[in-house]
Amino acid sequence: MSGRPEILRYTAFTDDPDGGNPAGVVLDAASLDDAEMQRIAAEVDYAETAFVTGEADGVRAVRYFSPIAEVPFCGHATVAAAIAIAEREGPGTVRFATPVGEIVIETTDDGDGLHGAFTSVDTDLAHFPEFVLDALLELLDLDRTQLDERYPPRLAFAGNWHPVIVITDAAVFDGFAFDPGAVRAFIDAQGWPTTITVLHRTADAADGGLRFEARNLFPVGRITEDPATGSGAAAVGGYLRGLGAVHPPARVLIEQGRHVGRPSELTVDIPERGGIVVSGRAVPIPPGRG
Repeated sequence: MSGRPEILRYTAFTDDPDGGNPAGVVLDAASLDDAEMQRIAAEVDYAETAFVTGEADGVRAVRYFSPIAEVPFCGHATVAAAIAIAEREGPGTVRFATPVGEIVIETTDDGDGLHGAFTSVDTDLAHFPEFVLDALLELLDLDRTQLDERYPPRLAFAGNWHPVIVITDAAVFDGFAFDPGAVRAFIDAQGWPTTITVLHRTADAADGGLRFEARNLFPVGRITEDPATGSGAAAVGGYLRGLGAVHPPARVLIEQGRHVGRPSELTVDIPERGGIVVSGRAVPIPPGRG
């Protein structure tokens, strides 16, 4: 193939190029086939790269690839791609046709930089099979007594199915470890093309809203934990609503990335029904960094 399209690198849910979750972005991927997109994603070696493959009636088609496989949806790469477009075309509404449905992203400039907010597809909630939960806890060297009784384990959907567990004690949350290869094999065996979301509830936000810290396990390539997971944050919003743990409309703040040295913050707005709104900033990564 000649005329290889430009590969952009952004980091989402931060205003610091050294924070947040890096994503590759290819805004003109119409000429790329599946193998070429997979090869570029492996070369970029971020958790995901977003490929804009065409546009019709103001809706851009987008696909997402991790370094090893295509994934149905990726929140941080969605925000990164929308902000890359806003930098070139000006802020406004960006509509993406994704493998999980149409996603609408509102981009704004508040004077301190660009901000993106996407609305997920509608959410769903399911129980863990007991043997799957037991196997997951064993992989993380945890037991059920260490889980927060207020937030029972569930599988939560907002475009991808995310297993969600909540740990009561901060030291246990900070200290649990895992074998990346074993977790990768477990994720693949369950058919989860996504992260394992592990939460700890921290002090409430200044406005009284809930605040959590997240560790999203996603062993792929050089990555073991995702620094910021937009799809996971949307799933958490649906999880909390489905449990009745919030009274919509509600806002939840999620901090993530501290454990891998790339701190991020995701704002999750939970309406009474429908998709969850996840928002944050994204900035370009200068050449030679990230």
